[in-house]
Amino acid sequence: MPESKSQVQFVRIEQPNHGQRVDNFLFRLLKGVPRSRVYRFIRRGEVRINKKRCKPETKLSKGDLVRIPPYEPGDVSAPAAPGRGLMTLLETSILHEDENLLVMNKPPGLAVHGGTGVRLGLIEAVRQSRADWQSAELAHRLDRDTSGCIVLCKNMNYLRDIQKQLKAKTVIKDYLALVYGKWPKSRAKVDAALAKNQLSSGERIVRADPAGKASTTNFRIIEEFSEATLLRASPVTGRTHQIRVHCQISGHSIVGDPKYRAGELASSERLQRYKQLCLHASHIAFTDPASGKLVKVEAGLDERFKSLLEEIG
Repeated sequence: MPESKSQVQFVRIEQPNHGQRVDNFLFRLLKGVPRSRVYRFIRRGEVRINKKRCKPETKLSKGDLVRIPPYEPGDVSAPAAPGRGLMTLLETSILHEDENLLVMNKPPGLAVHGGTGVRLGLIEAVRQSRADWQSAELAHRLDRDTSGCIVLCKNMNYLRDIQKQLKAKTVIKDYLALVYGKWPKSRAKVDAALAKNQLSSGERIVRADPAGKASTTNFRIIEEFSEATLLRASPVTGRTHQIRVHCQISGHSIVGDPKYRAGELASSERLQRYKQLCLHASHIAFTDPASGKLVKVEAGLDERFKSLLEEIG
């Protein structure tokens, strides 16, 4: 770690980083600098691409010149080292692995990356667990409390290709969601634009807003219980908290979701007491960039979610 404030750097983008988002590029380059600080650099215009301001989602091109602002030594903090228990959990969570890809069954409660108040997320733990995982990158994200399929790429070519598939909506993603009450059989789709908001407390929240980004989720009833319904939710778009908000505005929020309640009261005290978010990324399917073959992966439910279904069923 440097003793004094770093100097302005200028980095020329090479082929391996062509097509990468500038925020993801900076996260790897500025290891240890909090993600919130990196976003602040971008927001204030301290990060420049070819002398122009940029946004976090701006894609880099080979030959671009990126200005990296100076930062104080106090900005840098090393990620916490994963304990033996977490490393073992990661090993047992592998659903698919080859020389280019890693698909894991993310446990609930583990953030996918470090950030404010989180020194160790899934990606930081993965990179410290094995030598061949050191360059792994998240192809997409899951909420901290959502479990299930998460795709990581071991090289930039695969990362760019799978993110293109995600953008083109050719990746199939299915979730299992346990919601309060009786979900209407006629409600097979929810179309509701979503917008991110910030409350006075500083908490970020997503709301249905006609001026927001178009968002669509398809729903199918898997099983009906006396006080809840198990749904298969298939998001057509990939907005933050999309399934959770679409369930909320339908009047049937997800069990264990304190952030997006629909105002209903479950008839069962056991559902009210249950605090784990009952949302699980159960299936994902995408095309392998090299072979062109379809990769289909299924993640089993964690024990607590499975036990709740057995109890109410």
